Amino acid sequence: MQNNIDLHIHSTFSDGTLTPSSLVAMARRQGLAAISLTDHDTMAGIPEAIAAGRSETIEVIPGIELSALHKKASLHILGYGLDHRNAELIAKLNRYQEARRERNEKIIEKLARLGIRISLDDLRQSTNGQIGRPHFARELVRLGVVRSEEAAFIRFLRTGGKAFVETFRYSAETTIAMINAAGGIAVLAHPATLNSSLSTIPTLLKELVPLGLKGIEVYYPRHTPKVTHRLAKLAENFGLLITGGSDFHGRSPHLLTATPDELAMTVPGHLLTMLKKSLERN
Repeated sequence: MQNNIDLHIHSTFSDGTLTPSSLVAMARRQGLAAISLTDHDTMAGIPEAIAAGRSETIEVIPGIELSALHKKASLHILGYGLDHRNAELIAKLNRYQEARRERNEKIIEKLARLGIRISLDDLRQSTNGQIGRPHFARELVRLGVVRSEEAAFIRFLRTGGKAFVETFRYSAETTIAMINAAGGIAVLAHPATLNSSLSTIPTLLKELVPLGLKGIEVYYPRHTPKVTHRLAKLAENFGLLITGGSDFHGRSPHLLTATPDELAMTVPGHLLTMLKKSLERN
């Protein structure tokens, strides 16, 4: 994997199961040249990741994965190279954290009405930062309510589930703007999860590129070679940067997209060079 990179990884500061330091050490063992920590709606793990990167001689690109809404549809936008100390960015991210806390209380209330007792203290045992639905799923497995995290989502936590609560999202326009304002590059995450046939993606790009979108995640575990090729062509047509990553969450049966012990994606290192050149022009 010499010179390969992974630009989509999650840690215990969101819904991953490994700390930023552990992720950097794993990347070092696998011979990756660089990674980006892209926790959901938070950059709290970035200082630890950068410090570990210096120790392990692995380049760490500050990143984030933000939930957004576009025409009532949910999508994820990755941000790269942001200043995690930017005051305006921190203020906007705090709104995500407030919304998560509100949603968590409502989920706990719904589960209690179903006779399932879970406390925030229980959920905090498996995270360094924010609490989300994956932490509820793990706790439901631990309590023996369900056999797997996947079953927890199906029965309780996904849209239509018995304890589902909708979450706050900024609009895609606001999300892209906040990434750009913090000196970052906004990238559309895993497009094929939005539309497996990719039939709606060209229209989506026509709407998001004028708002400041600058990249598209082409390399992704669920993207077939055919999908990867088509997305690369779209990137060329729209003048977009190409990125990619494993979306690694660690040892979690529900969230695992790479194998348990590796960041199992082959993402060419030259893509990072292109990304950094674009950041220099910001």
